[in-house]
Amino acid sequence: MSLIARHLEAAGTPTVSLTSARDITSAGRPPRAVFVDYPLGHTSGRPFDPEDQYEITRAGLAGLETIRNPGVIIDLDRRWSDDDSWKAQAMRADGGDTRSARDTTPQWQHPEDRIATEGTVIATDVR
Repeated sequence: MSLIARHLEAAGTPTVSLTSARDITSAGRPPRAVFVDYPLGHTSGRPFDPEDQYEITRAGLAGLETIRNPGVIIDLDRRWSDDDSWKAQAMRADGGDTRSARDTTPQWQHPEDRIATEGTVIATDVR
């Protein structure tokens, strides 16, 4: 999504990414982003909670006006629940999220993706 956001920005369309995967978003370096520490898939708020959804959406729209430097991620001070037990549940292998732990080292599918993300030139086949 970060690459899409940067492409849209280059074409003149302002963007803001709502994210609940801060490490992935940071590695992708979108033009601007708003992070909410909620389970994946719930970046725009808790289900059936229009007030929460409204506040997160409003913070995202405010980011369009307030974030001036590319790559800034605003951390929203919002809580999914009264405690953080949902985080342990989300990573459980017995019915919860079965993905392995995230690697904080940026990874790309193609060298061109890295070039687009970092804005650098990579020598891929120098002889």
